[in-house]
Amino acid sequence: MTASTPIHRAPDTPTARQTLALAGVFQAASLVDELARTGQVESRAWETLIRATLDTNPESFEAIYGGHPNNLRRGLDVLEGVVGRQQANPVVLRYGFSLLMLMNKLRGNDAMLDELGTRLTRIQGQAEHFGETHENVIASLGEAYQETLSTLKTRIVVQGDPSLLQSRMMPERVRAILLAGIRFALLWHQQGGRRWKLVFQRGDLKKTLDQLG
Repeated sequence: MTASTPIHRAPDTPTARQTLALAGVFQAASLVDELARTGQVESRAWETLIRATLDTNPESFEAIYGGHPNNLRRGLDVLEGVVGRQQANPVVLRYGFSLLMLMNKLRGNDAMLDELGTRLTRIQGQAEHFGETHENVIASLGEAYQETLSTLKTRIVVQGDPSLLQSRMMPERVRAILLAGIRFALLWHQQGGRRWKLVFQRGDLKKTLDQLG
């Protein structure tokens, strides 16, 4: 049984919430890159993203990412590169910023938002029956992404090992992670995140990353 109180409460400020939501976006970007190149992903990072996508009505902000910032450690590490303190993988950055662009397109499409909401409600029922990371659930999340977001003109082209990308369940897993990235991108926007802030409020982002350890 999951405790409703987070083990470690992150600073409860708008900047902290924006930083954690943005970490979710870049965690998705990082996992897409890893999956496309190696066929493997780190399970804690993966499960955090899938659970966040399925939980469309969380009891608190912290509940979205499982209550502990380390569940988003992969994304927080990528953000360290975004603010310039260490080398960032350009492919991961491209995926991350593409997810933010795609989210903006989605925000202007009420019909697609409604369709995604309907699909996610249905997939939640599947998750209750099979388990959140069961391949039937992942396949449904991938299909939801393919039949909605991938029909937009702004599309994310994933680079990697062609034989891996064509292997069983790989397209579905990649799309499920991209959908998780969109979920966190929407969350980032809801919390007041904007592209221009990444340029003009870099100092605040650095300070928050330091607080999150």
